[in-house]
Amino acid sequence: MTILITGATGNVSGALLRSLPTTDDVRVLVRDPGKARDVAGAEVVVGDLDQPRTLGPAFEGVDTLWLLTAMGPQAPHASMNAVWAARRAGVRHIVRMSAVGAGHEAPTRNGRLHALSDAELMASGLGWTIIRPHFFMQNLLGSVNGDTLFGNLGEGRLGMIDVRDIADFAARVLTEPENHDGKVYTLTGPAVISLKEAAEQFGTVLGTPIRYHSLSEPEAYQAMLGAGLPDWIAAVNAEYGTAYAGGWGDFTTPDFPDVMGRPARSFADFARDFADRIRGA
Repeated sequence: MTILITGATGNVSGALLRSLPTTDDVRVLVRDPGKARDVAGAEVVVGDLDQPRTLGPAFEGVDTLWLLTAMGPQAPHASMNAVWAARRAGVRHIVRMSAVGAGHEAPTRNGRLHALSDAELMASGLGWTIIRPHFFMQNLLGSVNGDTLFGNLGEGRLGMIDVRDIADFAARVLTEPENHDGKVYTLTGPAVISLKEAAEQFGTVLGTPIRYHSLSEPEAYQAMLGAGLPDWIAAVNAEYGTAYAGGWGDFTTPDFPDVMGRPARSFADFARDFADRIRGA
């Protein structure tokens, strides 16, 4: 089986490459081969999801596609190009990484855009599986400054999930796609947690009290702009924060343990494993 990985230089696809078994032929699609990382044993192919004419050779001979598009207003265009290239190349199955709560009435632009691409894939005539992971635990790395965890989730509780679990789950689906055809999975951690509780967990790991400081949506937006995020990304992340503060993310699902036969990693496990990266530089 030949598997093509998109988004290979990002955090999720990078973790996925480490989770995939070495028995399958793996290709990674990159725009700049000089930036490819963690791809030992994988074939590097050059192409750009925003440029459909570059995709033909990269997709030839591929059985299963991992489709991850960069967050942004152009994401449906990139996803559309990938699905079209897959159809033309005879790809049999696409595993698409969507977003938690993706839907036409989602409270964020990102969720509504993902709903468009999810619907397109479902209507493509190809085999498909859609994965909608909850808030990444790794999003909190670097959010502690001194003795304070800054965030814009209010008192909201979230079923956060470790990126490593997303990768393990995706690897399972990619290597046995026939068992997951036509399925939509929402991946969460084993329990919901607030940022106040996350700060306490970080304090336990660091051996010093950490408090949570909640930012308003405008404050979070300005802080993200100040950190160098593009305007659209900062604004949409702030939208997510408002939705989560209102309880939108207060749930877990059994999808991960039902497929994997084990619970997802707890927040305490995550905090211990990434203790050296909890504080910002």
